[in-house]
Amino acid sequence: MTVGLIGFGEVGRLFAQALLPKVASVSAWDLKFVEPAAGREAQALGVHAAASLADLCQRSQLVISAVTASSTLAVAREAAGYLSAGAFFLDLNSASPGTKQQAGALIEAAGGRYVEAGVMTSVPPHGIGVPMLIGGRHAAALLPVLSALGMHASVVSERLGVASATKMCRSVMIKGLEALVIESFVTARHHGVEDAMIATLQETFPGIDWSAQGRYFFSRVAQHGQRRAEEMREAANTVREAGFEPVMAAAIAEKHDWVAAQARSGVFNDLPGKQPDWQLFADALLKARGPA
Repeated sequence: MTVGLIGFGEVGRLFAQALLPKVASVSAWDLKFVEPAAGREAQALGVHAAASLADLCQRSQLVISAVTASSTLAVAREAAGYLSAGAFFLDLNSASPGTKQQAGALIEAAGGRYVEAGVMTSVPPHGIGVPMLIGGRHAAALLPVLSALGMHASVVSERLGVASATKMCRSVMIKGLEALVIESFVTARHHGVEDAMIATLQETFPGIDWSAQGRYFFSRVAQHGQRRAEEMREAANTVREAGFEPVMAAAIAEKHDWVAAQARSGVFNDLPGKQPDWQLFADALLKARGPA
């Protein structure tokens, strides 16, 4: 088995490291590879840094697409022109059922075997064993291959869109909870009522450590807010495809985008450690806001 990874971000690196001992070769291609240093990082891990998407596809029996949600369809469209006949194309991206169906049609028309995946939780700390739902008419054929590579996949349907709909509906809840916690906790911090507010949450939902959850949510959105916002725009498309106005999904996307913009501007640069307490994130946002 030869494997190609489209996208060499957090997911691509984790998958590459796990796959290297198990397959004949791992190739990767990323837009960042136009910078030589980015390609050298892949090569240092033992991954072939492909010269182009065409180079990657022509080398790979299994192509795994792990790019930002907004690039899902464009990557499938370009890859379709280069895939070897019968190659599997596993689409990990967080996109709406309609987007996955369009991507699948492009790959299948070119002779590839398209399989959608809904990754059902954060890839770290699971790595390649992250739980995922897969679907499409080639999903059952790909399942034993993925299992042998250490992936934790389950076939949900031969119909494209079922896995992604499950993922997108979950994202409205999970990313929505992240956005709510950030808005609620920062506002409570401003008014000096965070301890009392969290105590009432703890009483109502005793199974959740709200301070620890807040720390995790703030850190993940600060680090990956832009990617989460793109995912939520696809979640909004999923709601539209069901015939409803995505009032909540659209607002969640805006909140994640806003946090991402704060991170890019350097608001969180001086926070200590990999996962600071949520209060430090809140204080940084309040300081950047200026007097209320």
